[in-house]
Amino acid sequence: MTHPLVEQLIEAHLKFLEQEFSQSDQVQTEFLHFYDWFKKQSLHDLWSFEQINHLIQQQILATPANDFLMEQITAHIHLALTHPANDHTLIEDIIPVTTIDKIALYIAGKSAHRKALIKRMVNNPSFSTMLSQLIHHSIQDYIDNSVMSKKVPGVGRFMKMGKSVLESVTDSNLDDTVKHYLQKNIIKISQLSEQVINQQFDDNQLYHLQASLWHKIKKVPLSSIHNYVEIHDLPQTVGLGHEIWDHIRQTDYLRKQVQDGIFAWYTRNQQRSFELLLTDLNIDENLIQHQLQDLLAPVIQQMVSSVYLKDRARYYLEKFYYSDQAQHIFTQMKKGA
Repeated sequence: MTHPLVEQLIEAHLKFLEQEFSQSDQVQTEFLHFYDWFKKQSLHDLWSFEQINHLIQQQILATPANDFLMEQITAHIHLALTHPANDHTLIEDIIPVTTIDKIALYIAGKSAHRKALIKRMVNNPSFSTMLSQLIHHSIQDYIDNSVMSKKVPGVGRFMKMGKSVLESVTDSNLDDTVKHYLQKNIIKISQLSEQVINQQFDDNQLYHLQASLWHKIKKVPLSSIHNYVEIHDLPQTVGLGHEIWDHIRQTDYLRKQVQDGIFAWYTRNQQRSFELLLTDLNIDENLIQHQLQDLLAPVIQQMVSSVYLKDRARYYLEKFYYSDQAQHIFTQMKKGA
């Protein structure tokens, strides 16, 4: 049952709140007061490791990306790749040459890593097979299609005769002889290949190779990426990336990695204030006052001008004024009067 005095108090309270929060200066003041309080709190004062870990595990790892999100990702990648600015923006416009030089020096200086990689590559059975086939085909092609045998009279017949003599002496055809030799000596050939590759890719040669490559591509427009990326295949390629993520997010490996990563971060930062934590993200008081505040103020003012905030305020004011405690006060006031 409503009470006239209570209803008047509720209406007066609502009008007061509306007047206060409709003033932009008041909203700004309250926002800054909240930020001033919030920035002084330590991480462990408000949130525990378990709360943060549960939130991230649930919302990022346990929750699959929906179809709409994947469509949005595809659309944004498509826009970036087909943007008109790509036609007149060169690679050197977005990548500084000093950074390229630092990368070239860094890569060229990794001699031990590079030699280990080359050693592993040339000792791989696939490399040996490829090298054997390449040498075999080169020898066969030289015998069958030598320029000299085509242009110098009699040389072609001489080479074919030599091939026949060799096959009669070895009691096998030339192809088998070459293959047998390569199989027998592939280890030596691979070791020789390793030496040659290391000579061609020493620190100095590799640095200049990278520099030469940069000078070839620095004037290329970004739109040339169309030569290497099939734009119409984006839904499929993004979908494949999503399949990989969708699988790995459900693995115990990633759950453990995320949990331990959060724990390590929380341990390092639990005593730090939110002011310092926000500064790590380049969010300082100046940003709060001049940018985030400008973004939030219209939201609050829209809430004040709409029925939403008024309805919610009325709900709680009615609960308060019609509560037993408030009604007891009104009763006492009547008795005192």
